[in-house]
Amino acid sequence: MYTRRRFLQSLGVLAVPKFEISANPFSLGVASGYPSPDGMVLWTRLMGVDPVALPLRWEIAADEAMKFVVFSGTATAEPAWAHSTHVEVRGLEPDRWYWYRFSSADAQSPVGRTRTAPAHGAEPSRLRFAFGSCQQYEQGYYGAYRHVVEDAPDLMVFLGDYIYESSWGRDHVRSHGALEPYTLEQYRARHALYRSDPDLQAAHAACPWVVTWDDHEVDNDYADDRPEDGMPREAFLERRAAAYRAYYEHMPLPARMRPEGHRMRIHTRVSWGRLAEFHVADTRQYRSWQACPHSNRPGGGNTIDIEQCAALADPGRGMLGRVQERWLKRGLSESRARWNVLAQATRMAQFDQKPGPGRRAWTDGWDGYPAARQRMLNHFLERRIRNPVVIGGDVHSFHVCELKPDFEDPSSPVVASEFVGTSITSQAWAQERVNRLLPDNPHILLADGRYRGYTRVDVRPKLLEADLRAVDSVRQRETGCSTLASFVVEDGRPGPQRA
Repeated sequence: MYTRRRFLQSLGVLAVPKFEISANPFSLGVASGYPSPDGMVLWTRLMGVDPVALPLRWEIAADEAMKFVVFSGTATAEPAWAHSTHVEVRGLEPDRWYWYRFSSADAQSPVGRTRTAPAHGAEPSRLRFAFGSCQQYEQGYYGAYRHVVEDAPDLMVFLGDYIYESSWGRDHVRSHGALEPYTLEQYRARHALYRSDPDLQAAHAACPWVVTWDDHEVDNDYADDRPEDGMPREAFLERRAAAYRAYYEHMPLPARMRPEGHRMRIHTRVSWGRLAEFHVADTRQYRSWQACPHSNRPGGGNTIDIEQCAALADPGRGMLGRVQERWLKRGLSESRARWNVLAQATRMAQFDQKPGPGRRAWTDGWDGYPAARQRMLNHFLERRIRNPVVIGGDVHSFHVCELKPDFEDPSSPVVASEFVGTSITSQAWAQERVNRLLPDNPHILLADGRYRGYTRVDVRPKLLEADLRAVDSVRQRETGCSTLASFVVEDGRPGPQRA
């Protein structure tokens, strides 16, 4: 059995390290991502080295002992990119596991585990993936990732707020140790701090990752070129460029996602044979500004009665931007996969925050872009998209929802299923506050913010099963974890059902 202990031994986490931490250029670990049938991206970043270009050797093997190396090569870690390296490996066999490592001079990285996707026309019998979001470093330890590793997923999908630019919340267990980042060096330092966590490193080294971002990778509630706090546009775009560059430097992203100034395309598709296709969307970079911002805050979200904000109904406003929305609709329409997973940052279902008559909306989420949401849900219905499942994060609580073109109409058909994961660490609303709102949101089958954790999903041809995994505590590194609830979606029958 491939246990967590055996995996950590292969990483060297439980072994005597070859170098002291201060002398280890691989102190941020290794990662892989974006698997294809013949390869993937391998990542590392050298730390504590001279500001010159440095050669790296990489190896990928068919066994965890690294005795049967099937490919190897060299790369250059450039100081301009913080000595990060993104190696795009090709020529591997489809649908199998591999192991990899890097070396530089006499230093050697931990061994990571990765895999290729099934061939495009293949009909795999199973896919297991996990997804998570919102890991505010100060608010807890990343014990959830210990259980992700034990679950041995084929893929990890991260849905935003990988770092937090700001310090907030109560009862911190550790500290950022620095003020809010604005420059490239400051964002690099913040990413390196998060990446230093051993449980996050172990999860990155356990399987390939696919990622998208939300707001805190740059600035709370930013929308396109508009920040929350009124910073001038040009200054904010310089900040966004620094944040995007540091994000690229610390993620196992392919070269096609390398940022160009303040722009960086991360929306993409990842296929798992004919079983599943992930449509990974960017809900920050191209969105319209939030409607009806608060009077003392020029940008950002606001909770407002919908009759007081006519701009909410403007059909020209979008969450994805016109180009990305067309890309997403085309990809969904042309998909030949049995399951179509829309991976994006936040809850799509309507969430009325006003008990009783009337409706109150939070304008930074999909509720703030109702016309864009309806276009997407209508597309699911009209184009008969096969088994659409939306996954998201952001709200720091588990939500399981039926998605409908008209949430106000009880007879409106269910066109898709939605699973919103709780946060890895970030704090949530009091559950009593959520409970008061549930009678006004009957399409939300479960809403629970009491626990931190992640979601584990098993996909088979006829059934998708989602387990809501809740950790006991984020105040200790070693914590228990249990399944809060399980739901299934049947092939050809939209909408989650209690398992």
